[in-house]
Amino acid sequence: MAARPIVVLTGAGISRESGLHTFRDADGIWASVRIEDVATPEAFARDPSRVQAFYDSRRRGLLDPAIRPNAAHGALARLEARWPAPVLVVTQNIDDLHERAGSHALIHMHGELLKARCLACHAISPVRHDLASGVACPACGQRRLRPHVVWFGEMPLGMDAIAEALDGCGLFVSIGTSGNVYPAAGFVDHARRRRARTVELNLERSLGADLFDEGHYGPATEVVPAFVDRLLAECG
Repeated sequence: MAARPIVVLTGAGISRESGLHTFRDADGIWASVRIEDVATPEAFARDPSRVQAFYDSRRRGLLDPAIRPNAAHGALARLEARWPAPVLVVTQNIDDLHERAGSHALIHMHGELLKARCLACHAISPVRHDLASGVACPACGQRRLRPHVVWFGEMPLGMDAIAEALDGCGLFVSIGTSGNVYPAAGFVDHARRRRARTVELNLERSLGADLFDEGHYGPATEVVPAFVDRLLAECG
């Protein structure tokens, strides 16, 4: 049987072993800061300096030389390079570790920390420095930049392309995600309706684990490379 396209959904769990914090664990980001204070359009309108400072801190953390792609990121890049059909990674993460590992077919549905969006001209530009000081937009010169991230209450990016990919995939794999944040938590159901094989790779069973045909549990740096090796062996 010919190899069919693969859609891979990744969440914060795939980057944890690279040194980046998850969100909803007991020691995660939302345990120390309120969503309502830093991750909504209303928060930015109310106190832009506080919101910028929060993302400035996260950006500096991501740019720390110690933060690097791990074996799970590398395995997905290897899968894309060697699988005979398209492999699309849809990530909820705003880090750039998939890109650094070598993935090319990638949708950042929640935006990217290393980019800024101008509220005046809507241009999107790379950024590797703090925005809290009121940096000017390189396209129009106005000082109205915000992080290019999707906040609570905003529509995720690339949803039409994601839906099209799910319609045509033969395998859907969810990696390192809690399974309780929509619309990403609904992707497995979408794939099942299209008769795709569904697999969960996670540290532990997610809230939606029963929706998957199979699950493999443990550290991402162990279960993801092992699963990719099996897939590539299956296709010869």
